[in-house]
Amino acid sequence: MQAAVTGRLSDEQWRGQVAQVLAPACGSPERARGLVEAWSGLTGRVDTDVVELLAVLRTRVPVVLDSNATTRLEAYLAAIGLDEAFDAVINTARTGAAKPDRRVFDIAAQQVGAELKRCLFVDDTAGHVTAAQAAGATGVRYQAIGQLRAAVAPLLN
Repeated sequence: MQAAVTGRLSDEQWRGQVAQVLAPACGSPERARGLVEAWSGLTGRVDTDVVELLAVLRTRVPVVLDSNATTRLEAYLAAIGLDEAFDAVINTARTGAAKPDRRVFDIAAQQVGAELKRCLFVDDTAGHVTAAQAAGATGVRYQAIGQLRAAVAPLLN
């Protein structure tokens, strides 16, 4: 996975490798490829409360998606209707550095012309939040929409 989220492998290459590894357990390469294809089609659930909050925030401050993702992130965002939901998208597969690498936070701040110390970094992974804080950003570990609303309340007043 690390090779895919840092751009050393394309999404297609990575998923092909996953299918190869799974083939013996699946009984055949064809079955493994089919299962990886089905898994690749899953989209998850878009939290409309978060999307609505981000839209309001964008009227006051830039909002950046900073994602440890593969080369398919941009197409995925378009497929689920979120390709216009952010002022910038930092896809680690395109930058070559993945969270918790400090460069990821610096790149995000630079994309919107902000100093890192003025950025709020929100992530569901505690280690990523800790790394962002160590880099100088304010960090919040996301667990619920109410917590996110409280964290951004000063920006909306």
